[in-house]
Amino acid sequence: MSVEDVVKCSFCSKNKQDTNVLIAGNFAHICDLCIEQAYEIVQKDIISKESVKNDFKIFKPKEIKKHLDEFVIGQEEAKKIISVAVFNHYKRISLYDSVKNNDVEIEKSNVILVGPTGTGKTLIAKSVAKLLDVPFCIADATVLTEAGYVGEDVESILTRLLQSADYNVEKASRGIVFIDEIDKVARKSDNPSITRDVSGEGVQQSMLKLLEGTIVNVPPQGGRKHPDQKMISLDTKNILFISGGAFDGIEKYISRRLNTRSIGFKSEDDLSIDSNNILQYVSARDLKSFGLIPELIGRMPVVTHVKHLDKIALRKILTEPKNALIKQYKKLFEMDGINLTFTRNSLDLIVEKSIELQLGARGLRSVCEAIMMDAMYEYPSEILKQKKDVKISTDYVESKLKKLSLKKLQAA
Repeated sequence: MSVEDVVKCSFCSKNKQDTNVLIAGNFAHICDLCIEQAYEIVQKDIISKESVKNDFKIFKPKEIKKHLDEFVIGQEEAKKIISVAVFNHYKRISLYDSVKNNDVEIEKSNVILVGPTGTGKTLIAKSVAKLLDVPFCIADATVLTEAGYVGEDVESILTRLLQSADYNVEKASRGIVFIDEIDKVARKSDNPSITRDVSGEGVQQSMLKLLEGTIVNVPPQGGRKHPDQKMISLDTKNILFISGGAFDGIEKYISRRLNTRSIGFKSEDDLSIDSNNILQYVSARDLKSFGLIPELIGRMPVVTHVKHLDKIALRKILTEPKNALIKQYKKLFEMDGINLTFTRNSLDLIVEKSIELQLGARGLRSVCEAIMMDAMYEYPSEILKQKKDVKISTDYVESKLKKLSLKKLQAA
């Protein structure tokens, strides 16, 4: 037997005479079949990586706005601005190579949402992420502290995003992060701090690198960084940051800038100012006066607001959206074979009570839970013996609200 006959493929162990071509290397041989299989594997890997980068569809602003209308009642201005910002951001990602070749670099348009609690700030961001099918996480700015102090580091925001993307770095690098309670990291005075402001200005300084776009070493399980801990490198240049906060008291800064007065005679310029919705005039200057540093505001150039919810809006929120509260209760009862209905007047009573709480849409949930608690406790067991139709009437709501008001008086 010659030496040529015992030469084998180093991958599939086929003899040379059983192959069409056997390519010899310094230390190994490979046959034509193994080459074809290796080529297919490489091609699949390249295609999968490309699909991860471009597996999201770019929706036009009107399409995004239409989707938001299904979940968020009112807030037309905020939804319009968010739709345009999201459209431009993901168009920027998809066209990054062609834009780069043209020597025109489009920068990110991070967003700040200003408005009272329960008006839909988080819901807007969550609904956009659901439409685009991209990783989404909510981070609470109140727990963040400057690096080296008790609390969470700013990098923990990206840890949540990685977890949302199942630790797929490519997916996470084009996700959406909603930073809630951004107003809670405002510095304590208008003047820069000469001492450590570890939960205020210090956090804002730490957030700058994330918002602008840089490669951040993220601890995979969160928590503190350790020298021996394995880090995950995540590029934030294509992550869209949406910040939201109530900014309680910012109205006085807006009024001062607009020279509005609550008493006395008004000038002709003041006549065009809507004092009932002063937040619509919010600007970067007002955010700076409130306590956000100019560097942070500059990295979140899109500033918009959400309005207080009036009675009409709350009534629509209760019944119209896809995930409306009444629809949720009906679904819960339907699982027990119960057909739940509400009278119109009973819904109006729920809305009036929630307005008293001044919690926005969250107030609706609080009132409904108090009203429906006994029904959810009793009916699933008793309905087996009785009829399967349950109607929540005005009298029923009034009786439950009286108990709720009595409890508040006793607690006071």
